[in-house]
Amino acid sequence: MTDDRRLSLGRGAAALAGVTLLLGGAGVTFLLLRAGGTAHEGRDMSTTTAPSTDTSAASSGATAARPAAAPTGAPLPDLEITLTADAVARAGIEVAPAAVSGAADAVRIPGTIEADAYRRVAVTPIVAGRLTRVNAELGQEVKRGATLAVIDSPGLAEAQTKYLTARAELEAAAQEMKRTEKLVEIGAASRQELERIRASHTTYATAVQGARTQLVLLGMTPAAIGRLTSASEISASTSVPSPIDGVVTERQANPGLNVDPSTPLLTVVDLSSVWVMGDLYEQDFPRVRVGSPATITTTAYPGLAMSGRVGYIDPQLNEQTRTARVRVEVPNRRRELRLGMYAEMQIGAQGGRQAVTVPREAVQTIGDRQVVYLAGPGQSGRFVEREVRVGDGNGHVVEIMSGVNPGDAVVTKGSFFVRAERERLGLRASGGSAPAAMGGMPGMAMGGAVTPPEPATAAPKGVSKVRVGDAGFEPARVEVQKGASVTLEFTRVSDKTCATEIVVPSQQIRRALPLNTPVQVELRASESGEVTFTCGMDMFKGAVVVR
Repeated sequence: MTDDRRLSLGRGAAALAGVTLLLGGAGVTFLLLRAGGTAHEGRDMSTTTAPSTDTSAASSGATAARPAAAPTGAPLPDLEITLTADAVARAGIEVAPAAVSGAADAVRIPGTIEADAYRRVAVTPIVAGRLTRVNAELGQEVKRGATLAVIDSPGLAEAQTKYLTARAELEAAAQEMKRTEKLVEIGAASRQELERIRASHTTYATAVQGARTQLVLLGMTPAAIGRLTSASEISASTSVPSPIDGVVTERQANPGLNVDPSTPLLTVVDLSSVWVMGDLYEQDFPRVRVGSPATITTTAYPGLAMSGRVGYIDPQLNEQTRTARVRVEVPNRRRELRLGMYAEMQIGAQGGRQAVTVPREAVQTIGDRQVVYLAGPGQSGRFVEREVRVGDGNGHVVEIMSGVNPGDAVVTKGSFFVRAERERLGLRASGGSAPAAMGGMPGMAMGGAVTPPEPATAAPKGVSKVRVGDAGFEPARVEVQKGASVTLEFTRVSDKTCATEIVVPSQQIRRALPLNTPVQVELRASESGEVTFTCGMDMFKGAVVVR
């Protein structure tokens, strides 16, 4: 019994000791693992937050302070970029203060010279016949009443014959009426007979008057009708006179053509005044009224500015372009303006208010945003990228609605180089949005791995690049598949071209094209056909062909 009890107690003590050792080992293992995890986490955090060296920035002499993320739709935060003195010198950066000048309350739209529809006449003959001669040539100035063409008309000869016949019958009736009146006086004829002859005389007189009116309608003058006394004087030839003073702009007929009163022969236009027609966008309706002053300029005559007033605004809008036709009448006494010429219409007052303006090349377009670069006061080589809202432009100057104050030092030359340095740093996406990854670091994935930013010069997938030079758009036609995402990237490479803006009328898009600055425009290609784009003055045109 005693030995069995001792054996039982020994086994219980051993089991208790084993459990104690097991629990102790588990606790030590937990503490060791926790300490190791803490150390590992600290190493990971140190790796994540450690500052990295941007080799591209170092090579170009540029550094930058990263901005905080901006809410969607809010203005981008300022971004500071520092360039070395050598980099500034190589880029040729120039700085000038933002100016305050009279802002344009005017609306600037492209226009086309057209003929005054009230002074444009399509000349048609008033008789049917064969055209024997055409005196007028294209571009010839003619006076009112001048003979433009000659026609041989059988109908005119027939009308003259009827006139002579009716006049002969009238003369015979007049003689008979005189004789009857004398017979009635001596009682040799009845008064009833006299009344019948007088009625017959009135009938013949009416026939003569009708035949005479017909000759007038066929183009004979009263003097020519008066000379028509015998059949030998009947002539089938008639002339077509010019109805107005003007210029022959169209000639549709040549000798030998059989014509009728509905056949157009020539078109004569009075060019002493012309119409300038343009398309007014819906958002500009409050700024333009009938009677608003307008100034017309052309690329053909840069120093010539003609004044006029808005005479008509179409009450109906074009459903596709959401524009209304607007008309300005201007004098053209020296014939400088030719039909079909392109012009620029500036409608409204100039300098009605004061606004901040900067050179157009100071503004850089990044995606759907515009920015300028400001120079820090007393800090050479330090620049701040700031988003701005751009207003109307006037030549090489553009209005800044917000973002720049009068006197701010703005980079006027070399702003593209500053932008390129900022893009090499990869601080913002090409669309202009601020970094929104964990901790504000660009290119950081959710798992914590840091990927290098994509170069800003790499074109996104689906982007078609269009070069804008002196000859227009290159290429001028871009083919895409129906339903595909269409993004055109326009880069103006010449300062001598008039294509300083890109306009897509059917989709109500108008964007400025700063020099040497890529501007991306997204288009809808949901239906087959062509989406036309033009320059701001509608001189150069291109199209996206949707198949």
